[in-house]
Amino acid sequence: MFSFHSRWKDRQDTYMHKPLPLECTSLNFREFQFAQAMLFAIEEINNSTDLLPGVSLGYKIYDTCGSIARSVRVALALANGNEIVSAPSEEPCTKPAQVQVIMGESSSSPCTATATVIGPLHIPMISHFATCACLSDKTKYPSFLRTVPSDYYQSRALAQLVKHFGWTWVGAIRTNDDYGNNGMATFTEVAQQLGICLEYSVSFFRTDPSDKIQKIIEIIKASTSKVIVAFLSHMDMDVLIHELSHHNLTGYQWVGSECWIFDSQTAATDKHHILDGAIGLSIPKAHVSGLKAFMMNVKPLNSSNNEMFTEFWETLFSCKFKHSKSSAEIQRDCTGQEDLTGVKNSFTDMSLMPIFNNVYKGVYAVAHALHSILRCNETCNKNVQLDPITILQRIQKIHFKTKEGDEVYFNENGDPAAKYEIINWQPRGDGPVDFVTVGLYDASLSADKQLNLQNTSLIWAQNSQQVPVSVCSEKCPPGTRKVLQKGKPVCCYDCIRCAEGEISNITDSVTCVRCLPEFWSNERRDTCIKKEAVFLSSEEIMGALLTAASLFGTCMTAVVAFIFFKNRKTPIVRANNSELSFLLLFSLTLCFLCSLTFIGQPSEWSCMLRHTAFGITFVLCISCVLGKTMVVLMAFRATLPGSNVMKWFGPAQQRLSVLGFTLIQIVICIVWLIVSPPFPSMNLKEFKDKIILECALGSAVGFWAVLGYIGLLAILCFIFAFLARKLPDNFNEAKFITFSMLIFCAVWITFIPAYVSSPGKFSVAVEIFAILASSFGLLICIFIPKCYIILLKPEKNTKKNMMGKGSLKSI
Repeated sequence: MFSFHSRWKDRQDTYMHKPLPLECTSLNFREFQFAQAMLFAIEEINNSTDLLPGVSLGYKIYDTCGSIARSVRVALALANGNEIVSAPSEEPCTKPAQVQVIMGESSSSPCTATATVIGPLHIPMISHFATCACLSDKTKYPSFLRTVPSDYYQSRALAQLVKHFGWTWVGAIRTNDDYGNNGMATFTEVAQQLGICLEYSVSFFRTDPSDKIQKIIEIIKASTSKVIVAFLSHMDMDVLIHELSHHNLTGYQWVGSECWIFDSQTAATDKHHILDGAIGLSIPKAHVSGLKAFMMNVKPLNSSNNEMFTEFWETLFSCKFKHSKSSAEIQRDCTGQEDLTGVKNSFTDMSLMPIFNNVYKGVYAVAHALHSILRCNETCNKNVQLDPITILQRIQKIHFKTKEGDEVYFNENGDPAAKYEIINWQPRGDGPVDFVTVGLYDASLSADKQLNLQNTSLIWAQNSQQVPVSVCSEKCPPGTRKVLQKGKPVCCYDCIRCAEGEISNITDSVTCVRCLPEFWSNERRDTCIKKEAVFLSSEEIMGALLTAASLFGTCMTAVVAFIFFKNRKTPIVRANNSELSFLLLFSLTLCFLCSLTFIGQPSEWSCMLRHTAFGITFVLCISCVLGKTMVVLMAFRATLPGSNVMKWFGPAQQRLSVLGFTLIQIVICIVWLIVSPPFPSMNLKEFKDKIILECALGSAVGFWAVLGYIGLLAILCFIFAFLARKLPDNFNEAKFITFSMLIFCAVWITFIPAYVSSPGKFSVAVEIFAILASSFGLLICIFIPKCYIILLKPEKNTKKNMMGKGSLKSI
């Protein structure tokens, strides 16, 4: 069964009378080539002594015109005469079946119809070019086999090819039959999985009215995609090229199926170079030795089907003589013995040798099956009764090599191995294009190795060396994410910059990934960088100033202590309880120095030390001030008649009071450290792009207990000093203590809201500032006036002045 004509005249039946026979048009030379390939294989087998010796293969050839209805009619005609022997007979069956195997058709739709009809009869049908994946369904088409790969693989290969070149926005045109519809359906499914979108998908058939094809042209014009995937038969492609040429639609990159991509007739039809640079899949190149010579020696008038072959011969030679003879003259003078030398047309073109080879392999598959059934050796057993079921089963199991070394076998679906060459149309200066093999596709390999493009220079649309770009939206660079445009396919999107703290480090990312808490996004939002660790360092200006202030306070306290020590025997030093004064100076030194533990990167030991040292040293300091205050107050009351107060507040009691007050703070700090001590922590919430290294309090109760105890002692000290503020001038230390306590309390009262509201390292700076300010307040208010008298007013540093006699005179 071959489509010697590619079209038929369309008629509207009225159903008032019997429909007329189908009137075929458009002689198709390539189908004559397929028929010649079959005849060549049959003749070669019949002349062989190794394959089917003594047995000749016969044939009947039918023209289906590519019509489904006519194909079914032909199939029924071929199947007519297959009768089951109802009773066993001693003599072999003398009436062989009308036909044992059907070769053909070339198109998928006629094959599906024909295979459906003959399937229940188990008559094998072997096609050389019907590629629809639907035909692999053995439940529907149990007797169908083919020597051409299934579109199941071709559609996937085309989708991978489109993906390889980065084309995600393509148009699609298909033949409106089983071949095109099924092939495009599989392509669309795989394309969606690979992230490829179809801007449009249209279909037509070569017999459609021109206005339908015109609509397709308008769709192409209005599209934005620059790549068109064409799943078309060569006959439909010829029709489309004709229309595209009228509108000069160049500049599109065509991706083709095997049905037209390596067809020289299609290339010759493309006069306006619309398809230049096309790329697609083709059946691997093949060679059948002797076939070309056989075709050149064809003598069609010797064939039994004289009418059809006469038309073929006349049409064939009209191309050679069309400039010198009229059609009538050609018909009159044509003898059928003409020489084909010098004839240049599609019949003499051997570019379709891979398909000829498929026909050749199909015939040999039948011959090998018969060879096995007839148990041929030197001769064949001609008494074996042939039946289609046995032939079908044997064909399904054959495995042999042709004389050219090609392996022939069928898988469980009746399909051969799927291998394709990737063809690129590269224009030549003298007219036609070269079909250049630029890669291979082998479905038997693993998924990542199936598509293999060679390092060959490809030519693209409009003779360009650059790979065309066909996308709905440009790729989203790292640092952005894709947001789909409303109402459009997934390939159409906007690129939105990742939010702060999120990144995308790949192209076309659909989401942004949030950085880990210790990291933050860089400016380009394409990588997470470690957050800057922030803590109060002595190397920065604020830290350096606080360090300098701490050291200055320490030095200043040491100078005061040195002055007091040098003048320890003078009345002013002795009168102000020198022991408590030196202890106070020592505690102030520790207070200044403990502020240094707050500077630098927090560690486990520094966190525990800074808070406990601060609490203990300040309690020691306040205890000394409190002792001095009580000494001043009690000393005045001791001068009253009958007072024994001083014996209860002597030097020993003063030492014990200082020790007792300090021990209470030590106990509080020990409990704090045991229950829940301070520890270094990373504050990730205060700043988005920074890590604050700080000391967590551990137990907040412990921290506020330490501060509260210091505050309690400061308030007591302030109350005692306030009560002693009106004592005579020679005991005016109480006034200075009152001022120092006012400063101390003011500093720490303002410290609490400032500490709570200050972010990060500034809270540490506030705490240091409070320590330094209160320490300087105590040092300056209590000791600087005494140093002033010692150094600048030595005349007042006398026992007489300390006893207050000068004051009594004034009274």
